[in-house]
Amino acid sequence: MTGAVGFPVWGTTARLLVTDPRRLDAARAALDAELTAMGAACDRFRADSELSRVNAAGGRPVEVSALFAETLRRALDVAEATGGAVDPTVGAALVAAGYDRDLAEVRGGGPAPRLVRRRVAGWRTVHLDGRVVRLPRGVLLDLGATAKALAADRAAERALADTGCGVLVGLGGDIAVGGPPPEGGWRIRVTDDHRDNGPGDAPGQDVVISAGGLATSSVTVRRWRRGDQRLHHIIDPATGIPAASCWRTASVAAATCVDANAAATAALVKGWSAGTWLVDQRLPARLVRLDGHAFALAGWPEETPVAITSGGRAG
Repeated sequence: MTGAVGFPVWGTTARLLVTDPRRLDAARAALDAELTAMGAACDRFRADSELSRVNAAGGRPVEVSALFAETLRRALDVAEATGGAVDPTVGAALVAAGYDRDLAEVRGGGPAPRLVRRRVAGWRTVHLDGRVVRLPRGVLLDLGATAKALAADRAAERALADTGCGVLVGLGGDIAVGGPPPEGGWRIRVTDDHRDNGPGDAPGQDVVISAGGLATSSVTVRRWRRGDQRLHHIIDPATGIPAASCWRTASVAAATCVDANAAATAALVKGWSAGTWLVDQRLPARLVRLDGHAFALAGWPEETPVAITSGGRAG
């Protein structure tokens, strides 16, 4: 028997499950605290967030909180581990593609953007010295993917510490678990859209995890139309425009949700080379081609529901 709650956050859905229903309120308090802190630090759409302050500094150094510094450090580590396929300096490219406010508003329409193929500034241009950040003038950070995955990891760890029971935290397609799982493990439906993550008829696969993190990235959900262009939020840092991926969805199991998210996002950007890269990294993964054909790699189960042993770390 588990306790569960779900609610909207950051343009997606949060899910919280605990193995002891009596501890659900305590776990929810831990999750809420992490979401509040991460939102204040890294929400690109909040004018009062630390991220907005850093992006508006015009090349001047900015002192930030320990949480922001940790998130940025993890984002820089992700960039290095993925060979630059996932890079935090894509903020201006997202704005150019029209993703400059909440997705619900972006989907309201507008003229087609004039997209220019240009490599983004790159993570090596970001200077982080302790808790002081300096960006080159004109460079905008986007920490959305890393921040959401890290919030899931931190919330699962904090909820476990506060409740002593098994915990699953899901933020959209990013899932982190902690503590003893329920009998048989945490059963998760992996699909293009996280809103179909319960057992059902949506195309996908049921898998089971007992530790670590599981993340799904897709070009089919956070997308919008501008004029005659269909756009999505996965930017290829090498071109500065939405990735023209051969995959529509990538799911990866790893030691942490941050590692899983990094690898899943990198897979969409890397395209056909993603399979070899994931196998080399020993990260269990499921890649879904644009035509819907799915490939299981590096120990990801072919049949369902089968338990996956969480992989290691990207890079």
